Formats: sequence, C-alpha cells, structure tokens
Amino acid sequence: MVRRKANKSLVKRVPARSACHARGQVWVAILLAFAYPSAAAPPTRSEAIRVTLLGTGTPTPESDRAGPATVVVAGDKVLMFDAGRGTVVRLVEAGFRLSDVDALFITHLHSDHVVGLPDLLLSGRLPADYGMRRRPLTLIGPTGTARMARGLEQAFSRDVEMRSAGQQLDPEWASFAAVDFPNGGVVFDAGGVRVTAIDVEHGAEIKPNFAYRVDYEGRSVVISGDTTFDKRLIAAARGVDLLIHEVVSIPALYLEKFPGMRRVLAKHTSPEQAGHVFKEAKPRLAVYYHLALIGGTSTDDVVSETRRVYSGPLLVGQDLMTFEIGETISIHDRLGPPRD
Repeated sequence: MVRRKANKSLVKRVPARSACHARGQVWVAILLAFAYPSAAAPPTRSEAIRVTLLGTGTPTPESDRAGPATVVVAGDKVLMFDAGRGTVVRLVEAGFRLSDVDALFITHLHSDHVVGLPDLLLSGRLPADYGMRRRPLTLIGPTGTARMARGLEQAFSRDVEMRSAGQQLDPEWASFAAVDFPNGGVVFDAGGVRVTAIDVEHGAEIKPNFAYRVDYEGRSVVISGDTTFDKRLIAAARGVDLLIHEVVSIPALYLEKFPGMRRVLAKHTSPEQAGHVFKEAKPRLAVYYHLALIGGTSTDDVVSETRRVYSGPLLVGQDLMTFEIGETISIHDRLGPPRD
C-alpha cells in the first residue's frame, strides 16, 4: 500500500514476508554511561528499529547522493555506520543533533567511507543548536581504525587548541575513543542492542573488511559495506528484516572499452550477484545503497538485472530514506518518492 502525504513523505508498509515490489561476535562490551536524546523520536516497541540512509553514493561527488553513511536508532542508542562525504549535513537534515551519535562503526578505511569523520568529530563538540558532544566520539572498526583516529586528532590539533582556549571547550570532546577489531564478531553490546561485525571480501589488500548486523528486540538489520558476492554475508543476513547492500553496475560494452574497470567490478557486487544474495538470504526487504552507476547505466538497469534472479521486496535507496521496522516496515522518503 502506498500513501502520499502532501509536502511530507512517501509511506509504504511492508508486512512480514510480503511480496511487495518497487524499483528502483563477545570481544568487548562498550557500555555507554549516558543516553543523549535524539531530535528524531526513538522508535516504539512495535517499531523497534529505525534506519536512515544518510548517504547512498560513492567516491564520485554527487549533489543528490552523499557518501556512504547509515544511522540505526534502536532503543536509546543512535548508531552510525560509516561517515562519507556530506555526513554531517545529512545527519542534521534527518533531524538528528551531532551529539546524538553514541557510536560510529567503520566498515573499512577507504576514504569515501571515512572522509566525513573529522567534520562529525569537530563540529559535534561545538556549542550550537545542532548539538554539543561533551565526550569523546566512540569509533569502532577494523584494524587501522585507532591509528587513523590518532592521525586525525593530530591533523586538527591546532584547531582544537585554539577553539578550546577561545571558547573554553574541553579538548577531550574533540577526541576519539577508538577500538580496533582484527576479526569479525560482536563489537558492541549495550542497552539491549548488539552489533556484530562480519568479515567479508573486498580485495586481498583490504583486510579486515566488515559488514555489520544490528539486533534489537527481535528485529535485525544488515549493512553490507563494500563487498563481493560473499556467502558469509548471506549467512549473517538470512531472514533479517532489512538488508542494505552495495551495488556496482557497469555495462558490458564499457568493460570492453575500459578493461581496467573489471578490477573495480571484481571487488564489488553486480546487480545480478546481489540478486542471488537477496534470493538466498530472503530478507523482508532488500535495499540498495552505495550505488556505483558507471558507463551510463541507471537505477532502472540495476533493478532489471536484479530481477533476473530475485523477485522479492526490493528498493533502490535514496539519501534520507527512513525505514521503521516493526510488524510492518514503513518507508519514508525525504527527497522525493522512489520511482514506480
């Protein structure tokens, strides 16, 4: 069922296991002492998890698709996954304060997934209407995450010194509480919310490389990060409520003309491969994000190729699209409705 609300959002309701169709591990428990209220109202028990796609783009600068970033609100926790270009702007546009983020999880250390980190770190500790974080920013990711965090702190140390002195701000508020994980497993367990990292393939030189699964109150979400077709992701995502997956689409003629692009495709998932992932995992709803449309391909092409093997619930994600997951899945599109 689709209902349009004037000047507001498109709302779809996806019942459990419906056949709707549209285009387009424990290593450590991080206990958070304070729960900061979110400008976006927390979900009710019947809508246990709320997911917002902040950015659905790639390294390519696009005005309508910010870099990859996703927010998951579960109970009183606001969790963010990756921080690509434009993350801070999209976070505020989605109705959050920058201080709302309880923990940020990194899939891997490619620049397009982390370039928004210093903006969130530094802007989030300033006194402003969009929130003032009075604690270090919790950062969780694969091996190398803590080293990157130290480098960013050093790079902006003079800014922190000047603003701390001039505005009487605690410099600790402009620091990371960073944790590295060399393997997959449970990386966060607090407030009834569990986050599990799944090691997936994204090239021999990119290890570890994580997808993430969030579980709360019997509801579940998997975010693929960058990955090839990987059985480990399918196993982790089987039967989840929401599976958010990357996709790279490159026409055959373009690959013939630019054979080097095959190296790109080999580290990602094609639409048809993603279709096989969805077919085997059987999520209540499959959603594309981190869309790399190369060589003139379109979202229509992506859906068409996916439909060769998968006929279940599918959407092409857009920036600021929000999913409320309960007995039904409600989809609110903040930047305009998805194509029919």
